[in-house]
Amino acid sequence: MQNPVIPRLPRRAAIAGALVLMALLVGCQKVELERAEGPKLAWDDLRGQWVLVNYWAEWCKPCLEEIPELNELDKAPDITVLGVNFDDVRGDALVDLGKRMGIDYTMLAQDPGPEFDWQLPVALPATFIVNPDGDLMEARFGPQTEEDIRALIGG
Repeated sequence: MQNPVIPRLPRRAAIAGALVLMALLVGCQKVELERAEGPKLAWDDLRGQWVLVNYWAEWCKPCLEEIPELNELDKAPDITVLGVNFDDVRGDALVDLGKRMGIDYTMLAQDPGPEFDWQLPVALPATFIVNPDGDLMEARFGPQTEEDIRALIGG
């Protein structure tokens, strides 16, 4: 017996509705970034703050120059710095390299760019600046200073 309060949908409409729901859920998958050490980082948890995704390499002298600036920026409550090793160093080797270079901010185990359709940088250092709404605002090349970044984000 059919429930008089809940009308029965025709089979085709029910299947179409299920397909639309599945498509919406696929588009809402949560992006999780693997850290070099520690638990995964949910991209959605970074909403409401500025995110600087910085590509670096051990052999890049300007990369070394900007590390203290990025460490300072990462201490701000409204900014998160994420480091990506350009040479694809991973695991304990990445953790050790980061410590030797004085990197205090979070290092990612792999490049998040493909998740967001970002192009791999053509020069280092490269810093992708994501606004608090989660949108890529700009990509900058060359060493960044705390003053430069604060001027860009307004404080």
